[in-house]
Amino acid sequence: MTDTDRPTTEYPTARRPEDITALFVQFSNDGDADAVASLYHEDAVMAFPPGRTTVGRAAIRDLWASVLANRPTFTAEEPLPTLRFGDLALTSTPPRDGAGARAQVVVQRPDGSWVRIIDQPEFQTPDRT
Repeated sequence: MTDTDRPTTEYPTARRPEDITALFVQFSNDGDADAVASLYHEDAVMAFPPGRTTVGRAAIRDLWASVLANRPTFTAEEPLPTLRFGDLALTSTPPRDGAGARAQVVVQRPDGSWVRIIDQPEFQTPDRT
């Protein structure tokens, strides 16, 4: 997997998988959708908005631009232990907003930085009725 279409503007990068969440909070609170998009692989897949899938960095950037236009405030959440397998890692957090859980698969690029390739920003335990 390559990420040849990197953003042209340089933003701080995640040097560890766990850094992505802190950078996401910083960039989001700055209202910078381009910076948020830089945390994603060119071909990333995100399960958001609920019930839909957003594919590709450009589409993810557009989605975050619309979300950030409302100027939400994000707070860093304490990460759960990261699971690593070579240049892949699974990161997750138990969200404060009661969304159930958040999980991301991230990949390490040749320059050593990490980006999201699969993002499940919120999901609930299914009802078992």
